[in-house]
Amino acid sequence: MTTPPIFSTLGCRLNAYETEAMKDLAQQAGIGNAVVVNTCAVTAEAVRKARQEIRKLRRDNPQATLIVTGCAAQTEPETFAAMPEVDRVIGNTEKMQPETWAAMGPDFIGETERVQVDDIMSVTETAGHLIDGFGTRARAYVQVQNGCDHRCTFCIIPFGRGNSRSVPAGVVVDQIKRLVQQGYNEIVLTGVDLTSWGADLPATPRLGDLVLRILKLVPDLPRLRISSIDSIEADDALMQAIATEPRLMPHLHLSLQAGDDMILKRMKRRHLRDDAIRFCEEARRLRPDMTFGADIIAGFPTETEAMFANSLKLVEECDLTWLHVFPYSPRPGTPAARMPQVNGRAIKDRAARLRAAGTTRVAAHLSAQQGLPHDVLMENPRMGRTAQFTEALFDQDQPVGQIVPALITGSEGDRLRAAVRDARAA
Repeated sequence: MTTPPIFSTLGCRLNAYETEAMKDLAQQAGIGNAVVVNTCAVTAEAVRKARQEIRKLRRDNPQATLIVTGCAAQTEPETFAAMPEVDRVIGNTEKMQPETWAAMGPDFIGETERVQVDDIMSVTETAGHLIDGFGTRARAYVQVQNGCDHRCTFCIIPFGRGNSRSVPAGVVVDQIKRLVQQGYNEIVLTGVDLTSWGADLPATPRLGDLVLRILKLVPDLPRLRISSIDSIEADDALMQAIATEPRLMPHLHLSLQAGDDMILKRMKRRHLRDDAIRFCEEARRLRPDMTFGADIIAGFPTETEAMFANSLKLVEECDLTWLHVFPYSPRPGTPAARMPQVNGRAIKDRAARLRAAGTTRVAAHLSAQQGLPHDVLMENPRMGRTAQFTEALFDQDQPVGQIVPALITGSEGDRLRAAVRDARAA
């Protein structure tokens, strides 16, 4: 009997989105008795976890055909091809092509190459896959961009994703209209380098143009959210949307990485610390309820204690709330891996101090919400998220996928406590 393929996803939200696309492609091709591992390459640790996951899945599924794909397969195909557990290695472009899966045929009767990984830098268009409804019943994720044209010295991702490619605005709008018709109350725009959207399209529109177009042409969409952005690339139209569009959610996750100018230069970032501070001040001036998340790397090569102190101070100076802290680990093939490395104990200590600062900032944010009204989008019967993406817990079941008017009554850990608000009293 043919069993449906098993999919395992590692890494980012975009990978999870693409896994949903692969499920459809595999089903259309009649694929069965297979295990597909969609890998991440963002750190050396991510590759190690991918190898660990492959070995576990092989032990659990000894008779299945095991396929490895994703960013790590794209950047290190030879690593996975050398593993005895692996039957096939498929690149990031190939995994989105129907012919890749069709060639393998039902139960892999067809003859295919064991390693199918082409030069992703030659790819100039986004894959033609659209997944309506990926996410929870509460929100759906829409991929509008893939790849990256920048070459930060610590990052391997452009070599796994290729150069930046954008989905045309009309295609994005049509998909969001379908999702709203299906009952989704929140849409999240995703991509590898979201603020580069449009640079490869006719007339070179910007991300802000796309946001304003969506909100204008899909008036029934209650909430639009954008994922991680590079603040130095935020355009005037995006700032206008922040200032004037209440349906654009007041939460931005920023790719900051560091708060010291010398480290930012060695990272080959495109901003300095004052640029980040100015952006946060301006965004909060335009939208006083704005909250920020940020990626920060601890222990980048050559980072001194004084340089790290600048990153630590940035948490307060930018009024960051949600921190994603990454202890630096050298990624083979990147320029940063050849720079003088920071002692491992120092990296661990700095990461812990950043996380502690983040915990303090979350506590301050939760405290400031006490007694305030919020509209909460329910992700499960007892938990939803505010517009600022803060989790809120209820004592009684609420309708999943609906926006519930709430009053914040307290907090528990890193979550708010909420009660249903009488709309007449709002």
